[in-house]
Amino acid sequence: MDITTHEVFNQPAPLAGYNLFETNRPLRDALKFNAPQLQLAPLEHLGEAIGSVEMQTHARLANTNPPVLHTHDRFGRRIDEVEFHPSYHALMKAAVGAGLHGTPWGSPHVQRAAGFMLFTELEASVLCPISMSYAVTPALRGNAAVHADWAPKLASLWYDPALKPWRDKPGVTMGMGMTEKQGGSDVRANTTRAVRAASDGWGERYEITGHKWFFSAPMCDAFLVLAQAPAGLSCFFLPRVLPDGSRNAIHIQRLKDKLGNKANASSEVEFHGASAWLVGKEGRGIPQILEMGTMTRLDCALGTSGLMRQALSLALHHTAQRQAFGKPLIEQPLMKNVLADLALESEAATSLAIRLARAFDHPQDEHERLMARLLTPVAKFWICKRGSHFAQEAMECLGGNGYVEEGGEGVMARVYREMPLNSIWEGAGNIMALDLLRGLRKGDAVAALAHELAPARGTDPALDRLADALPARIEAMATEAEARRLAQDVALAVQAALLVRTAPSAVAGAFCASRLGGDWGHAFGTLGAGTDFDSIIARARPH
Repeated sequence: MDITTHEVFNQPAPLAGYNLFETNRPLRDALKFNAPQLQLAPLEHLGEAIGSVEMQTHARLANTNPPVLHTHDRFGRRIDEVEFHPSYHALMKAAVGAGLHGTPWGSPHVQRAAGFMLFTELEASVLCPISMSYAVTPALRGNAAVHADWAPKLASLWYDPALKPWRDKPGVTMGMGMTEKQGGSDVRANTTRAVRAASDGWGERYEITGHKWFFSAPMCDAFLVLAQAPAGLSCFFLPRVLPDGSRNAIHIQRLKDKLGNKANASSEVEFHGASAWLVGKEGRGIPQILEMGTMTRLDCALGTSGLMRQALSLALHHTAQRQAFGKPLIEQPLMKNVLADLALESEAATSLAIRLARAFDHPQDEHERLMARLLTPVAKFWICKRGSHFAQEAMECLGGNGYVEEGGEGVMARVYREMPLNSIWEGAGNIMALDLLRGLRKGDAVAALAHELAPARGTDPALDRLADALPARIEAMATEAEARRLAQDVALAVQAALLVRTAPSAVAGAFCASRLGGDWGHAFGTLGAGTDFDSIIARARPH
């Protein structure tokens, strides 16, 4: 008897086999505005490669086959190794080969930023060690001998996951270890101790004893860690394998069972007299970590912007194919409102993140230096804070299909689980808001912000009103309790100023009317009826 009950139809095909960069018009326009001389060919090649079915299969397999910790071998010897699925290594090879790790210190940060955003749309987990390798590279200059040996390897386009001495590898990766159980973001509460042991070719060697509560990517080749030295909290270079080929005394206690970020191994570790070398001066660990944190906070904003674009693309792709009530979902008036609203949020995030990356390309320019100082906490706070709400609404566009962990539609569930991480990692919302207040006290930050907004003045009344009000609000800020609202409004003002200069009038006008002018509800999909939904959606479509 034939038990076939029905033919499967009205189910969208997976979003695969397309060039992520060529179809991302907001990103291309942001690059044209911020780096008009940038060569786009590398990004076009990357967009094609990571949009392939093959690479998307690697992303799925790396997440459905998470890393496994092996503390001992079968004979009882301590090995402290994490085993990854081959697809994880394929993704790492692609990210390193694209120069998303240590190479931007000799090439434009904006180019690397765009590539980082694109790669996030493929798989975000592997970008944790990539981001840390990027952030620690300039900090290594605090130890000239270590920097001379390791910086060229960090800039290499070769990925080698083997545990062996740095000199025997074509390329290396690095991580960071800051957080301890009792301290969290308050790293001054760290109890890990560093005791001077000897001097050698890398300078002062110390023995580190203590722990790290969050020690991500423990299979990196080396780490920068914080420990209490005689002169206070200090920064140390701690290799996984010592120069003589022996393994350092890093004991992995367990891997974290996380909400998302499944392909990446995050661990708890103990140091049992582990060898490490001082980076910078004793007692100067906080300035060192702040320098690294600035770079990883940029990556948080870039990563969430990439995830937003991925979620939006999935929602647009699904609704363009799925029929309901006689026509595609994308043609239904309410769905148009939701999709257009998501498109506005995504483009605004992209514009702000790329603008921030531009600031890092011009460290000698005083205005750009101040913008880097101000916009880093602002972008990290606001973009990452919007991410989880964004992913939930995009998932709803797919209905039940978006909630499952299976097949092409299961990518949305992975995005949703990934979204909260960037808001938490490298300082949650309160830390960012407080950092903005500190940044506003540096130099003439208020004047720098006014200068940033000035080219967009006179284009929209709501933007003008907000720009007029910000200086007085900053000057009158008497309590930390309003710092998050200030971070939000600075972000919205800068986003609006960027969009009126880079985006079509339909996009810029709808953003200003909704986010600044009050013609908006408290949920996505509440834009005013006069919005040019069709133009906004057409610009955002991934095909």
